[in-house]
Amino acid sequence: MVIQAASELVKSSVEPVLEQYRPVILASLKFSKFTLGTVAPQFTGISIIEDGSEGITMELEMQWDGNPSIILDIKTYVGVALPVQVKNIGFTGIFRLIFRPLVDEFPCFGAVCYSLRQKKKLDFTLKVVGGDMTAIPGLSDAIEGTIRDAIEDSITWPVRKVIPILPGDYSDLELKPTGVLEVKLIQAKELTNKDLIGKSDPFAVLYVRPIRDRMKKSKIINNDLNPIWNEHFEFVVEDPLTQHLVVKIYDDEGLQSAELLGCAHIRLNELEPGKVKDIWLKLVKDLEIQRDQKNRGEVHLELLYCPIGMKNGLTNPFSQTETMTSLERVLKNGAEGKETSPNGGEISKRREVIVRGVLSVTVISADDLPPADIGGKADPYAVLIMKKAQIKNKTRVVNESLNPVWNQTFDFVVEDGLHDMLIVEVWDHDTFGKDFMGKCILTLTRVLMEGEYKDTFELSESKSGKLNLHLKWNPQPLYRDSQ
Repeated sequence: MVIQAASELVKSSVEPVLEQYRPVILASLKFSKFTLGTVAPQFTGISIIEDGSEGITMELEMQWDGNPSIILDIKTYVGVALPVQVKNIGFTGIFRLIFRPLVDEFPCFGAVCYSLRQKKKLDFTLKVVGGDMTAIPGLSDAIEGTIRDAIEDSITWPVRKVIPILPGDYSDLELKPTGVLEVKLIQAKELTNKDLIGKSDPFAVLYVRPIRDRMKKSKIINNDLNPIWNEHFEFVVEDPLTQHLVVKIYDDEGLQSAELLGCAHIRLNELEPGKVKDIWLKLVKDLEIQRDQKNRGEVHLELLYCPIGMKNGLTNPFSQTETMTSLERVLKNGAEGKETSPNGGEISKRREVIVRGVLSVTVISADDLPPADIGGKADPYAVLIMKKAQIKNKTRVVNESLNPVWNQTFDFVVEDGLHDMLIVEVWDHDTFGKDFMGKCILTLTRVLMEGEYKDTFELSESKSGKLNLHLKWNPQPLYRDSQ
C-alpha cells in the first residue's frame, strides 16, 4: 500500500513536469504505467549544514538502483503511438532538507523544504515495447533529454518544494529572483567542422535554468568556424552561489536536428557583482565528464551580474515597465525623466537610452608579429573596423618590421555603443597584394564603463603577435521617450 501510494504521488507530480518539457516532435507524453518497484534507496551519507539561518539544513547522499515499472505513452503528430519503457535506472545524488523556521511547538519546525542538491549520476535505458526505438529519428535523444531536463529544473537546487507542517506563511522559503545576469555572446574560435562540404553553421544556446522560455538562442552564422555574434541576452538568477551559465554551440543542419559542437559553463559565484567579466571558455564535449582533451574551440563572453537592490542606481529589473537591460541602466546616469500629469502631479516618464558618442582609438604598436616575407620580416599595417556601422580606417605601412610602432589615433562616431564592436586586423603589405596576419575583436563595454584604458591584446587566427591599443570614450548620449 505504501509503495502504491508513493507511486501515485510521484506520478501525479512528475507527469505535469514531463508535459512542460515535452519535445516539439511529440504530441503528448504521459505515463501508462508507473510503479516504483520493491528496491528501496540506500542512504550512504548524512551531514548537517550550518548556514546561519533560523533552521536546520540536512543533506542526505542517496543511491538507488531500482526496479520500477515505468511505461511512457507517446504520441507523435503523424499519429504514431508508441509505448516506451524506462529500464535499468541507476541514480546517485544528494538531497537537501531544510527544516525552518524552528518553533517551540511539536515537531519543532514549521515547514520542510526538499531539493536535489547535486545529481551525481543518472543512468537509464529506453525501449519501445514490441518495437524499434529507431523507427522515429531523434526520438530516443528527445525523450532522454526531456527526462534529464525535467529532473534538472523541477527539483534541482535552487528549486525547492515547500511542505507546510504547521499553519503559517512560508512564502519566504519559496524560490525568488535575486538578480539579473547580463550576457554578451561575442564570438567563438576554432570550432570543429562537422560539414563534409564547406564549414559548420554555428549557433549558440544559453541558459541558467533549462526551461524552454528562459533558454536563449543566437542567430546562425553560416559557413564559419570563427563566428562573431555580438548578441546580448538577459537571465533571471535565483541563487548566484550555486547556479551557473551554460553555453552550448551547435552546427545547424537545416531540417535535421542540430549537432553539438561543444559546451561550456561558468559558475555565477565567480562573478563580482556590478563588474563586467570578460572571459574565454574552453569548449568540451560533456560538462559532466572532464576527460575531454580534444580541442573543440573556445567561446568569448562578457558577463555582468546585478543583484536586486544593488546600490548603484539600478532599478528593479523585473518591473514590467522596465525595458532597459541592467547594463543600460548602469550607463543611463539619470535617464529617467519627469513629466507633469493632467492633475498637476509629477509622473515618471520612461526613456530609452541610446549610448552614442565618439570612440578614439590609438593604435600604438604591435609586438612579435609572425613573419610574412621570405626574408623573415613583414610590412604591417592595421585596419580598424566598426562592425555595426561598417566604418573603416587604416594605419600607415611600417616596412620590414615584426614590432611596428604606429602611434596613430582614429575617431569613430558611434551611434549604438552597447551593440557595436571594434575589429582591428593586421595585414602585411605586398606590391601585388596583401596577407592577413591576425586580428582582435573588442566590444565597447569596458571603455563605456571606464571612460578610457590602455591594454595589450593577443591576435587571434595568428601564430603569434600582440596589439597595443589605447581607447577613449567621449559620450554624447541621446534619450528617446518610450511609447
